[in-house]
Amino acid sequence: MIQSMTGFGKATLQLPTKKITVEVKSLNSKGLDLNVRMPSLYREMELGLRNQIALQLERGKVDFSIFIESTAEQTSTKVNVPIVKAYMEQLRAVYAEADEVELMKMAIRMPDTMKTEREEIDENDWAQIETAIAEALQNILTFRKDEGQSLEKEFQLRIANIRQYMNEALALDHERVQTIKDRLHNAITELKVAVDENRFEQELIYYLEKLDITEEKVRLTNHLDYFLETIKGTEANGRKLGFITQEMGREINTMGSKSNHAQMQKLVVQMKDELEKIKEQVLNVL
Repeated sequence: MIQSMTGFGKATLQLPTKKITVEVKSLNSKGLDLNVRMPSLYREMELGLRNQIALQLERGKVDFSIFIESTAEQTSTKVNVPIVKAYMEQLRAVYAEADEVELMKMAIRMPDTMKTEREEIDENDWAQIETAIAEALQNILTFRKDEGQSLEKEFQLRIANIRQYMNEALALDHERVQTIKDRLHNAITELKVAVDENRFEQELIYYLEKLDITEEKVRLTNHLDYFLETIKGTEANGRKLGFITQEMGREINTMGSKSNHAQMQKLVVQMKDELEKIKEQVLNVL
């Protein structure tokens, strides 16, 4: 079953001092274009995380984010009291009559007045975060599969339409051939010259063979069947489906160039329209 490259997954986790939110978004892309945003605290885990995401999502423009919201009463950022006092003393030396509150406001804006204690990764916390990451990835995979089912129904409808238009075009083949024969006979008659009937029939057969669309019909039917067979596969088939649609387009174009019949050309245009709709959606297939 096919999967879409478009998807979204989210998971939340409440730890004793913080709330963790994991989000994964993906759009269609030729390869894997992965963007990871996470707090510097967990940056050392990024490489393993990238490998995990690449293994599960395979293709697409992927945005992966980890957000942390502190719920603790205390923070790791504290006022560097000795530095602030030293700044105030220096400022008082400039103007002894200065108000203490104003000196405090000025001093706190100076460099190094706030200090942040570097946190170490808690192994237990990270184990729980990994569970949340796995949940978010599973959610986006479920989303992709649901989208894939919708795409599969769309493809089956479009393929059925192309097959119907092709059969309608083939039903016109006898009329088309007779029209071509009549046109050539009339052209010869208007010339008012003596023509060897046997030679004329030979040339007519040769000409009609060049306009025969039986081979195109057989090949197009095979491509339609192979497309439906491929979307039932379990592996990532997006690129293969793209190649099949190119071959389908080639056969439809050849049928159009050989048609020489207004109604048949109209049906060829309808086939092309259905094929373009398939090509647009194939870009979203994993």
